[in-house]
Amino acid sequence: MVQLRLIFLGTSSSVPTIERNLSSIAILRGEELLLFDAGEGTQRQMLKAGIGFNRKTKIFITHFHGDHVIGLLGILQTMAMLNRDKPLDIYGPRGIAGFINYNSNYLKFELTYQVRIHGVKEGIVVKEKDYVVKACPAEHSVRDYAYLLEESDRPGVFYPERALELGVPKGVLWSKLQDGESINLGDKMITPHQVLGPKKPGRKIGISGDTRPNPRLSKFFSKADVIIFDSTYGQEYEDKAKDRLHSTAVEAAHVARDAGANLLILTHFSARYSDTSELVSQALKVHPNVMAASDLSVVDVPYRDSYD
Repeated sequence: MVQLRLIFLGTSSSVPTIERNLSSIAILRGEELLLFDAGEGTQRQMLKAGIGFNRKTKIFITHFHGDHVIGLLGILQTMAMLNRDKPLDIYGPRGIAGFINYNSNYLKFELTYQVRIHGVKEGIVVKEKDYVVKACPAEHSVRDYAYLLEESDRPGVFYPERALELGVPKGVLWSKLQDGESINLGDKMITPHQVLGPKKPGRKIGISGDTRPNPRLSKFFSKADVIIFDSTYGQEYEDKAKDRLHSTAVEAAHVARDAGANLLILTHFSARYSDTSELVSQALKVHPNVMAASDLSVVDVPYRDSYD
């Protein structure tokens, strides 16, 4: 079982406040860091949160607005000054390579590590052994992507009595079957489904970026354990949200409800909201499980079968 922890490094929209830094969400999955957006000052928030700069890391940029990407430059330089030696993978919309290369050259970064830059298109962006990250176009004033971290299904419950009936001796062969690997036993093959119960679902985390709500995003985030969604405005500013291509907390709740998500986390708040409790109240009228993110707040995401 792998720990999955969300740490909100910045929860304000385009203008920071005393309490809120600009947009950034860290997902710690085991020892790996997946960082979504990097508003100005994100590297300082990482220090406050105790997130190391030399772990396996992937950075995903939703779009090229300053409050989501300017902090990337500081992260790159901070990592170099701390002598990072692991490769760094960065994913973003078309133009991400030019943004990084131009600024690195202009600011004369002397990097101590390899930076691998990947342009994002709709579909699977990252495919690892036990998870994928997918991208879906969002609806904003510039090219923008929502992301979905989706873990692979886990092997089901292991039934040792079945293994013994099949003649599989206790030990390393049991471990292989529990990990979903077929084994050879004499002249016969034993497959995991012969000794395991139904597979258990992995976890899904959806991150909207800046966007208007739409049915495509509800489908993209279907059955997510957590959806983190643009909630720049309360319902009283619905017209402003439409005009500026953002979402209200109520609209975020409609997306989460239609997606069948377990938990909706509101973020990217206008600086006018020092207290977000009213936004949560508005969203709760639509979706039953809502919270507002605050800077450096931490949310651990359990496996779905642990709360079913």
